[in-house]
Amino acid sequence: SVDPQALAELAGKTMFERDPASQALGMLLAEIRPGYARMTMTVREDMLNGHQICHGGYIFMLADSTFAFACNSHNHNTVGAACTIDYLAPGRLGDLLSAEAVEQALSGKTGVYDVKVSNQDGRIVALLRGKSHRVGGLVAQ
Repeated sequence: SVDPQALAELAGKTMFERDPASQALGMLLAEIRPGYARMTMTVREDMLNGHQICHGGYIFMLADSTFAFACNSHNHNTVGAACTIDYLAPGRLGDLLSAEAVEQALSGKTGVYDVKVSNQDGRIVALLRGKSHRVGGLVAQ
């Protein structure tokens, strides 16, 4: 049998290599294990909105990507079915945002994941809850 941690790392590496959206935003996959992922992203000038804070869509993308890596960490092709997000503090230019996704439940084809986005000072910027749906097939063959 394959080691679950090795499988999670292989799935994460495979997915990241074919994820131009996350790469384009400068996201990095910092850590992955079964049911868990952590990604980072630095807030760039082109991510600021009219209030000169990070546009919520970019924060959502970081949280959503991290959710995606966590729910694909078992190497089964899985997509997001629904997400809700709460914005709690602004992201500022130059902030290093870190998103941590934790599997809360996995039953049949459905999973529930909580993602916490924090800045470099540990301040919580956003909380996302995602529901996943397994679609069949493997991430890494």
